This record gives sequence, C-alpha cells and structure tokens, in this order.
Amino acid sequence: MNEIDNNEIKSILFDLSSKFILPKHKNLKDNDLMRKNNNDLVTSVDILVEDELNNILCKLIPNSLFVGEEKFSQIPNILNNYNQKEYCWTVDPIDGTTNFAKGKEKFAIMVALSFREQILQSWIYKPLSEEICCAIKGEGTFMNEIKINIHNSSSLNKSKGSISSKYWGDNYLNTMKNIKNCFGEVKSYGCIGFEYLEIANSIRDFAIISKLSPWDHLPGILIIREAGGFDSYFDGGIYNHCLQKQNLVVASNPNLGNQILSLIKE
Repeated sequence: MNEIDNNEIKSILFDLSSKFILPKHKNLKDNDLMRKNNNDLVTSVDILVEDELNNILCKLIPNSLFVGEEKFSQIPNILNNYNQKEYCWTVDPIDGTTNFAKGKEKFAIMVALSFREQILQSWIYKPLSEEICCAIKGEGTFMNEIKINIHNSSSLNKSKGSISSKYWGDNYLNTMKNIKNCFGEVKSYGCIGFEYLEIANSIRDFAIISKLSPWDHLPGILIIREAGGFDSYFDGGIYNHCLQKQNLVVASNPNLGNQILSLIKE
C-alpha cells in the first residue's frame, strides 16, 4: 500500500469540520447532548462526524476496517479489528467533547492508520485554527507540512504536563497524588490530542495516563515517536494498541520519561 496523502486527509477533515463541527461550536442544543452507557458525554456531532469518516476513509483503502470511539460504545468487540490482517482506521471524531460542548477551544479530530500492531500514519486536526499535525512511520512528524523534532530537555522539577485524574487502581491512586509536587506544572487540557501536539512541539513535557482507549492514543503516540519522544508502560515496553494494557508515560525525551517511571516505582 502506498502512503495516504496528508493533503487528502487534511481536505477531508477541513470539509467535515466546516460542514458539521464549526456550525455547532457554541451552538449546540439540548437535544444534541447525550450520555453513553459509561456516562461519558457525546454529542450528535461526534456521531455524525464518525459515521462520515467511516464511510470516507474505508473507501480510500478497499477492505480496510474501522475503530471509532462512538462505535465502540455500541460494539465493544470492534477492538478485535486490530488483530485482523487488514489495514485499520482509528478515529476520535471530536477529542475533547466536553470542551466542544462548553464552547471552549481545545478540541480536535484524531485519525490513525494501522496494520496489526504497527501504527503507520496519523493525523491530529484542530478545526478552529485549521492546523494539522501528521506522522508517517519511519519518516517523521510534520506540523503544517514542516518537519518537527522535540528539543525540550526540561528537568523533572521544571517540566510541564498532565496526570490523569481518573481510572487509577488503588495501587496507583495515592502515588499519583504524591508525585504531583515533583513537577513544575501539572494541568490537564481535557483534550489529550492537544497535549500530544504540545509535547511534539516542545511546549509541554509529559503525560501520565491511566485509561488507554486506542482512539485517544494511536494518533498521538506515532506523532511523539516520530518527533523523537518517549513512551512506556509502567511495567516497561512501548505502547501497543493490540495489547489493550493500561498506564502509560509519554515524555519529550527518554531521560525525563525514565525519571518519571522511577518516581512511580519508588
């Protein structure tokens, strides 16, 4: 398979954003807001954009499969698509749904293309600014077509990032509370896509993550890796969406990442 043209994906995301997302930003009605089985917020826009992407992306690669956040809430075994011998699209139609619903600016569309355990290409698109970040396995990370590399080397006590506030088991809950003061700043955006982009662009330094839903992380992980960053499960080994494991450290460089892992294990 040839690489998917980044400009083609940007055009698709721009069109969907213009038609469906931006007209509803700060303009959602009560009947646009719903709750999923796990009580997470979802909007009519999330569902519509995911359906559109399912139809469009699967036509780009015949026989390709699809995993979407909203489809998963209805069909949990959709994650088995990752183990098939076919290309698979992963989509978060609106990462940062709560921000979007509140009329805030931090939300994004996230897309990744994988084959089994390999993440081949990924895209994070910011509808409000029309910026796009793309990554191609083995070729690098590109912000608006300009190749970027992470150059942050912040010390632990000056580093900026986030620590998940939910979904920690009892063995890690107190640890996460105790290590917060070891960093320069701990703040979540409510949109992990924005956090991945800021680590890749050397604005932030780390993220310590509990729940690893694939649509939240496949796009950003490839972007971080191809920009020279670091990712590791708490028990070692790099992120692998086929394993469906939890608890991850993402950092701007291996030195910082390993320091964070040491903190967690102390």
